[in-house]
Amino acid sequence: MDKQEPHKVRSRLAYSLGAFGHDAFFALLSTYFMMYVTGHLFTSSDKHFDNRMVGYVTMIIMILRIVELLIDPLIGNAIDRTNTKWGKFKPWVVGGGVISAVLLAALFTPLGGLNVSNPFMYLIVFAIIYIIMDVFYSFNDVGFWSMIPAMSFDSHERDKIATFARVGSTIGGQIIGFVIMPMVLFFSVKQNGGTGDDRGWFIFAVIVAAISAITAVGVGMFTHERKSLLRENKEQTKLKDILHILVKNDQLLAIAMSYLFFTTGQTLLNSFELYYFTYVLGNSKAFSILGGLNTVVGVISVFAFPLFSGKIGRHKLFYGAATIEVIGALIFAFAGKSLALVLLGAELFFIPQPIIFLVVLMTITDSVEYGQLKLGHRDESLTLSIRPLLDKFGGAVANGVVGAATVAAGMTGGATAATVTAHGVSIFKIYMFLIPIALILVGIIIFALKVKLDETSHAKIVAKLEQTWGKHLGEEGNDQAAAEPAPQPQPGVTDIPAPVAGTLVNLKDVSDPAFAEGKMGQGFAIKPSDGKVYAPFAGTVRATFSTRHAVGLVSDNGIALLIHIGIDTVKLHGTGFVTYFTKGQHVEKGQELMEFWDPTIKKAGLDDTVIVTVTNSESFNFDLLAKAGDQVTVKDDVLKVTKKEND
Repeated sequence: MDKQEPHKVRSRLAYSLGAFGHDAFFALLSTYFMMYVTGHLFTSSDKHFDNRMVGYVTMIIMILRIVELLIDPLIGNAIDRTNTKWGKFKPWVVGGGVISAVLLAALFTPLGGLNVSNPFMYLIVFAIIYIIMDVFYSFNDVGFWSMIPAMSFDSHERDKIATFARVGSTIGGQIIGFVIMPMVLFFSVKQNGGTGDDRGWFIFAVIVAAISAITAVGVGMFTHERKSLLRENKEQTKLKDILHILVKNDQLLAIAMSYLFFTTGQTLLNSFELYYFTYVLGNSKAFSILGGLNTVVGVISVFAFPLFSGKIGRHKLFYGAATIEVIGALIFAFAGKSLALVLLGAELFFIPQPIIFLVVLMTITDSVEYGQLKLGHRDESLTLSIRPLLDKFGGAVANGVVGAATVAAGMTGGATAATVTAHGVSIFKIYMFLIPIALILVGIIIFALKVKLDETSHAKIVAKLEQTWGKHLGEEGNDQAAAEPAPQPQPGVTDIPAPVAGTLVNLKDVSDPAFAEGKMGQGFAIKPSDGKVYAPFAGTVRATFSTRHAVGLVSDNGIALLIHIGIDTVKLHGTGFVTYFTKGQHVEKGQELMEFWDPTIKKAGLDDTVIVTVTNSESFNFDLLAKAGDQVTVKDDVLKVTKKEND
């Protein structure tokens, strides 16, 4: 057993529990806090006053959440500049988690009675506490999800950490719906028609806040950040840079616009579900059934996505999931007071959501390479920062709409299912179903008309990037992997050993025309007998691919070498590949770079031939030191590379 395995398992579990607490906090804040605000915060005898105050509070929440979007890049930059003995991210995870938890619990109170004695002062104090809470939560959020690359350079271990985290976050986010009403009612002195009272909501909020804070501290205590200069970010993220990338990268803009409508519609309908159970069905406890189903289905969806996407394709999967989602919303809309139909519709609406999210996430990830090919530079961090901003914007809009809907439907302070009129229910359904379905349909239309990036086109893009990589090293815009210019080819002779053990193959005999015709440079190929790939010389990792099937190295004397595992293996999207490097890392000769699981490649019906080419071949002369059919190891020199004298 690996000596580090106990530490790794402990770290994964701590991070998974951190994700559980993190998303439990977010679910309470983004979805259920509004139930407390609209139903329990203002319960005076003056209904007009109560409705007006609910409107003010929800408007404050919406505005502050949108303003916080502008602060997000500053938060990321502050974290990037952090350097403590505890690490870069953990101080913010722990500090942000604890402070935001305390402030969230405070928001589930009338702030010492100010909501009645001095409503204007209440609004001011509420706004101050809310924005401070939201900012510290964002520090926790950005720091937490940025930790994965810092916890390991091993892509296989990163995948395990991420999987543990996805499971933890899914359970944490959904289980709140399962336990919220039974626990609120248990701790309440008055049931109030199944809505509970201030005491019940406050105690439940304290419990969730405590779990969030404790699990954040657990992340700080039981995970370890690996210090490395490779993770130092010398560039600061700015909102204008994000907008610039959106405008220039048309596929990123298309998927972002589609998802903006989707996430707003989904968040809006999800936010109304507890209201439906409470004020339309008159059975808030039954909401636990839906919460339990969502918890189980959410975990299954995390593991099922790779199976479906591999067999169906992302675009077909997206359309199928979106269709089921709309059908579910329609069933829900016409379910009336039938609990069975409500659960059927709500579950059909929920099941596709994790799938749509993952399709969008993978398409945004693929748009990194699309933008790299189109614009000539790679904007990975900026591109991937867009999706969280869209989720936050959708959540902010949903909060504002929920406030307006509950006021219009008469579902504010002291209301019960018995007091809400049929007219109020009709108005409520317009907000809950008509608006979200319209938004989702717009999202589908944008996806169908504008999103062209799929697995096939992405594979072609990666192939083009491989063909052009290394041919113009040192030119502006062509060496995005490192802060300093790439070394220029130097006079002399370099012997390149096999990066992987196996049988030598002539490059002209491989089944990929681009390599066989020399378009990718001169070199050789190997039919592998082992899955471990080693650096054939000392140099710097200059090109990496999200699919982990290839790596571009530049030697210290200027040789640009592409090591490509298999043919068309980009289609595997990283499955079966493990990398042990980071972009910009300097590696030594003989250092293990990658590992691949050969049966995965063969099971997919793909060629596992490892191809090695010098992409700046025009600067060198080449001599093969072994002949096709020879068995070679990583210690055997295969290619002699000599700098041309006239260059």
